[in-house]
Amino acid sequence: MRRWVLMVTVLLLLVGCTMNEKAVALPDDLPNFVQESDFTSIYWDKKAVEFGDRGIVGNANKSGVIGVSMPSLSTQKWMWHLWGNEEGRDNKLTIVGYHKESKTVHPILVDGWTIGLGGPVNGADAHTPSSVKIPKPGEWAILLYVNESYFDTLIYDINE
Repeated sequence: MRRWVLMVTVLLLLVGCTMNEKAVALPDDLPNFVQESDFTSIYWDKKAVEFGDRGIVGNANKSGVIGVSMPSLSTQKWMWHLWGNEEGRDNKLTIVGYHKESKTVHPILVDGWTIGLGGPVNGADAHTPSSVKIPKPGEWAILLYVNESYFDTLIYDINE
């Protein structure tokens, strides 16, 4: 009997903890290829790091940004760099910001979710300049999609 009571108590605790977990808040205008599961599988310990000699901060030989080394909550210019992007110049880059603490999803590009990619620069296969605005301080996962397919996630702390 004690074992039964203990099992029921543990089960109720687990259900209660799960019910208190806040769901990811997805905005209505989020592109339809972005899924809630993209946010629940983020590996938060894989922080973006500076690599190369150009001040690019990201995931070496995958994706990175020039301009993020001095993160700010005011509008900034960032230059996105992607490696392993073989499809040419007609690619579209969709950038989705996810705030860890509030579990909210935001566009961080000043002009929406998606921007065109240009050709090679700084050793990367593709690049694009943009204006970004981070809406609130904290830990951010920046999810990148090329032509509506997941590409990479960049983890940044933006507190100023």
